[in-house]
Amino acid sequence: MIDDPVFWLCAVFAVLITGVSKGGMGGMAVFAVPLMALTISPVQAAGIMLPILVVMDGFTVTAYRKHWDKKLVFFMLPFAVAGIALGGLLAQCVSEDFVRICIGIIALSFVAFSVIKPAADGGFIRGNTYMAALCGALSGFTSFLAHAGGPPFKIYALPQGLPPRIFAGSAAIFFAVVNMTKLLPYALLGQLSGANLKTSLVLIPLAPIGVWTGVWLVKKIDPVVFYRIMYSLLTVVGLKLLWDGLV
Repeated sequence: MIDDPVFWLCAVFAVLITGVSKGGMGGMAVFAVPLMALTISPVQAAGIMLPILVVMDGFTVTAYRKHWDKKLVFFMLPFAVAGIALGGLLAQCVSEDFVRICIGIIALSFVAFSVIKPAADGGFIRGNTYMAALCGALSGFTSFLAHAGGPPFKIYALPQGLPPRIFAGSAAIFFAVVNMTKLLPYALLGQLSGANLKTSLVLIPLAPIGVWTGVWLVKKIDPVVFYRIMYSLLTVVGLKLLWDGLV
């Protein structure tokens, strides 16, 4: 069990923010691994978060099991699995500093994506099977590295013009399958060790608290203020990881 109090402070905040994202303030699940990676190995951070995400996925799938776009999800998933496989193969060949650099870039790219979003009317992205394949593979790869598959998924899914509930349900089903798929390679790579699972079990009770907090925040806080704060924090964390990986 990790005994660093700074880690636990970061981990508690990371899990709560992930729950808040699942509870309605969507998009901030990418925050968890970069924040935890400030105090422990980014590989270990990803391993600790995966069981927590699987538990959260259970709630979201239950809520959206009847509201999702089967064509979108079934087309993107095989490419996402290929991206996960590529991530698993590369994980054995790269250093933890390289992973820190990748996660730092992912964090900063997420902030940039959130500022410059693709147009909702789609343009060439809508119905483009090549973009669906590319975004699916990127989503699986970045999800494997840092549970950060949201931006690539959104790049393709948002321009499809899905109703909000169908979009949310499609994302819930897609990432539930992606996270379940990651369990095997994570286990083979030793990321689901006994110590990591014990840490996950300690943090899992925070998951519903985060979700309920997200539901409450949707009603109480100005989303613009919330996201400005979160994006600012994520930028700092991303820059710190990038610096640590390079220096």
